[in-house]
Amino acid sequence: GNLEVLMEPDAGDACSIHIETSARGFGAIWAAVVRDFHARHALAGVRVSIHDMGATPAVVSLRLDQAAQELQP
Repeated sequence: GNLEVLMEPDAGDACSIHIETSARGFGAIWAAVVRDFHARHALAGVRVSIHDMGATPAVVSLRLDQAAQELQP
């Protein structure tokens, strides 16, 4: 499936994640992927936008990790 991950600066100390997906009925899986991401990356002041068109959870996690690495100095 296709997947786009965009990370942008955001005001405040939070890391917010917005997910747009064509897949329905996978809320629990998305919640697990987001929890796992937050456990690995303590990002603050970042807005994450995910546009998913059927990517597997493993691919989503990989792309999130790659994007987070790009934020490191």
